[in-house]
Amino acid sequence: MHCPFCRSTDTRVLDSRVAEDGTAIRRRRTCPTCEKRFSTVEQMQLVVCKRSGATEPFTRDKAVAGVRKACKGRPVSEGDLARLGQVVEDVLRANGRAEVPAHEVGLAILGPLRELDAVAYLRFASVYKSFQSAADFESEIALLRTDPTVSGPGHDGTSAPDALVPTPQPTG
Repeated sequence: MHCPFCRSTDTRVLDSRVAEDGTAIRRRRTCPTCEKRFSTVEQMQLVVCKRSGATEPFTRDKAVAGVRKACKGRPVSEGDLARLGQVVEDVLRANGRAEVPAHEVGLAILGPLRELDAVAYLRFASVYKSFQSAADFESEIALLRTDPTVSGPGHDGTSAPDALVPTPQPTG
């Protein structure tokens, strides 16, 4: 570790503590050359393994960007999206692996998004799960109707899953 003041490479750790719910280590250091003290935070680098075999660092912003598209026109705030991004990152870090398959990132998004807004969830799930027909939407809506954790009322006060399917009108 280089001293940020004199750039000496000979620094000494005075104290180490677990920080941020166990996901990082905070170290208090001193430089014997200039005698100044400084702190460092070490955090596990989370890497996403793509289907192509390529890897890239996990970025919360990239995960949220896909969700943002699904939430377009929905009553979901930037704060809601930021919290969702934090939940997704926490879930991925909690599994204890440094490398996470891209598929698991999508799965980590689906749960919190389902609770945040059912319509946005269906939009995201339709792409993520590669819906091929209206039957795929119907079966996912049926699952949403039986899930008590789903929220996100429609604009007219009905629950979001019911607002997705038109109610048959009597004729005659």
